[in-house]
Amino acid sequence: MAVVFGIKSCDSCRSAMNWLEEHGVSATFHDFRVNGHDVAMLERWIDAIGWQTLLNKRSLTWRRIPEADRSDLNAERALALMLENPTLIKRPVLSKGKTVVAGFSPDVYARLFAKNLRERGLSAPSNRAG
Repeated sequence: MAVVFGIKSCDSCRSAMNWLEEHGVSATFHDFRVNGHDVAMLERWIDAIGWQTLLNKRSLTWRRIPEADRSDLNAERALALMLENPTLIKRPVLSKGKTVVAGFSPDVYARLFAKNLRERGLSAPSNRAG
């Protein structure tokens, strides 16, 4: 089963959940503000996709962090910032087995859930450029 991690009020999280529902993919939603997040969770994601991908530098929260805390980042410091500020985690984070994806892209989700789509008679995008 897929799990979507994020914040309920996030448009990207809502889009991801809507896409999954429309395509018949079972998923649960884990709200950081309600259900929390922890070091082990963030470490798994950092191992899978890298802290640079997971850290949302486009957020308002990021801009509010003092420059001294934002400079010379490494995995350990980025993890600490994301623990303190869950809105610094790029949303949504989708976890499906050992696969982790940060952000929502219909094309990425279609490729990830291609088997589910085929079983429902829907088509997934091809991997060919065209």
